[in-house]
Amino acid sequence: MINSYTAKYTRIESGYMGQLVEWPEVVTEGRTLEECREMLKDALKEMILAYKEQGKEILCGRSSLIEQITIEV
Repeated sequence: MINSYTAKYTRIESGYMGQLVEWPEVVTEGRTLEECREMLKDALKEMILAYKEQGKEILCGRSSLIEQITIEV
């Protein structure tokens, strides 16, 4: 089964922090965006494996609506 998740990347002093929008507990950091992206995928795989081992329900992706809101200030 293929599932898609929404990744959010934030620039931090040491590089980038990556977090899944639908599963905020999946979070990691990397020196570059690409490194952070790969580490986030690894963190997600590990979280899914841990949930399976514990018999927990695995959170599905695409349960969030992401949009930008523009205002004039």
